[in-house]
Amino acid sequence: MGGNQNICGVQPDITCLGKVIGGGMPVAAYGGSRELMSLVSPLGPMYQAGTLSGNPVAMATGLATLSLCQQEGFYDSLAASSQRLCAGLDAAAAQAGVAIQTSFVGGLFGMAFSSAPVKNMEDATACDHDLYARFFHAMLNRGVWLPPSGYEAMFVSSAHDDEIIDRVCQAAAESFAEIIK
Repeated sequence: MGGNQNICGVQPDITCLGKVIGGGMPVAAYGGSRELMSLVSPLGPMYQAGTLSGNPVAMATGLATLSLCQQEGFYDSLAASSQRLCAGLDAAAAQAGVAIQTSFVGGLFGMAFSSAPVKNMEDATACDHDLYARFFHAMLNRGVWLPPSGYEAMFVSSAHDDEIIDRVCQAAAESFAEIIK
């Protein structure tokens, strides 16, 4: 709860939130100190409007999602699922002799085709993106939809149980074996 700014202990000037506040529905919000927010109309000179501002369906799904996220152990379980998935991907890649790097925080994880840790844009650019593209298509052929670019982050949700994670790891093992041929 509170996102990465809570994890890192950062007090931002402005917080911008996307679909997460609408339970995945199209909505966004921003917020900051009273001083900054008083600059927004009708109190201040900056006008802001949005097509979906206050959309009741998105607000209802957002509230429902927040109630699930507030359940005891929700975030620990989410992180455990991400850890399980990353460990499974690491093991499947190692078995096939494919160099990858995985990392996660909570439900956010990433995977890169590299033998060295990815810490910045230079490292990310040096990854094997052609190999990622082949992996993407091999996984897609097995019913696992990954982001089409190796630069994108991925997410585990509370709906991804151990059975689903095991299926993804099995698909990854098959896909790694296929792409190194």
